[in-house]
Amino acid sequence: MAIPTPTSNTASLSKDGVDAYVPVNAPGLQSFVFALFFVFGGITSLNDVIIPKLKDLFTLSYAQAMLVQSAFFAAYFFVSIPAAAIVQRIGYMRSAVVGLVTMAVGCLLFIPASYSGVFVTFLLALFVLASGITIVQVVANPLISMLGKPQTASSRLTFAQAFNSLGTTVFPYVGAILILGSLATVDVTTLSGAALDAYRQEETRVVVNTYIGLAIALGLLAFAVWLNRRKLVETAAPAESILQAFDLLKQPRFALGALCIFLYVGAEVAIGSIIVNYLMESHVLGLGAEEAGKHVPLYWGGAMIGRFIGAGLLRLVSPGKVLAGAACATIGLLVLSGLSTGALSGWSLLAIGLFNSIMFPTIFTLACEGLGKRAAEGSGLLCVAIVGGAVVPLLMGHVADEAGLKMSLVVPAICYAVILYFGWYARRSQVTV
Repeated sequence: MAIPTPTSNTASLSKDGVDAYVPVNAPGLQSFVFALFFVFGGITSLNDVIIPKLKDLFTLSYAQAMLVQSAFFAAYFFVSIPAAAIVQRIGYMRSAVVGLVTMAVGCLLFIPASYSGVFVTFLLALFVLASGITIVQVVANPLISMLGKPQTASSRLTFAQAFNSLGTTVFPYVGAILILGSLATVDVTTLSGAALDAYRQEETRVVVNTYIGLAIALGLLAFAVWLNRRKLVETAAPAESILQAFDLLKQPRFALGALCIFLYVGAEVAIGSIIVNYLMESHVLGLGAEEAGKHVPLYWGGAMIGRFIGAGLLRLVSPGKVLAGAACATIGLLVLSGLSTGALSGWSLLAIGLFNSIMFPTIFTLACEGLGKRAAEGSGLLCVAIVGGAVVPLLMGHVADEAGLKMSLVVPAICYAVILYFGWYARRSQVTV
């Protein structure tokens, strides 16, 4: 297994005798890790803009439109464990390059997808793109955790996630202008045959141009990371079966944390996916598609602000208690949005982003506390749990089709209830110094 060479003798043992994180001395490396968080967060959030675009072009139901998220987040299920194996074999920095190049290839696959005019080809491109993001995320999460003391890992990862949220704030706003600007200018139901195919090819070109630009940027970032790969000194350990990572599920705290990653990502993605259509509802804000799309950054921007605040708060208050409190507030906002109308309904849903802010990094670090040299394995397994982003939105879409968007808010509310329990369960640290 490729692991950073310890630069100090400050390693400690957890209560069960497993090595805790070893701080790594890698000057300048944090800036590259922050850039990784910014890029994969921003590209992931573009799905919230693509969904209404493809829903309109291919006249999809809510459940069918959610297949965008299913195809995207399914990559975490299939690629996370192999990604951890890649990290074991070639190390963190080289693995980051592999992930970035794979992301660029996924972006370029939007070109043939557009020419085909077939919905399934877009799903394939999204799967490849997400495969690269999965590799990058398996690298970034444990790496930022190791760049400092284990006691402040939650705070440090939360701060890094703030750059992720910066990406999710900037990308959807620009995407709404580029991708949703021409939405619904033509009634697709009046077209058929060659005319429909031509219209879909023309309209998807704006999507293609956006992703070609992203492919170029990803290529440049991959080159920069490659040039700086030697900043992190790594040594190879004897090869071991990556499937042994599943042994970690025998630890109750880790297993419950993995479940909460599944539920949290699913709930966060599901809410983000319906925001545009939710705000377009006449009994909510009644906005047009582009204007509603411009509100998506407020959801992710709340997460960015909350993460900067949370990075400090988590140094003062038990991470588990902060997590439980945030989950409780989120459930309250979902209930308020579902039972109200107008501006109150819309803005209470958007405000959920503020309380989502600390959840992923806090759940991740609480679950991985005390894993030490098995951090890459744990990260790979937790990234498998991100497949919740493929499952929960699809379930929410089915409920929305059957009972309406407001009733579908029950689905994420249940997810947050489980997260609330985990926060209270893991409120005491397992790391000793």
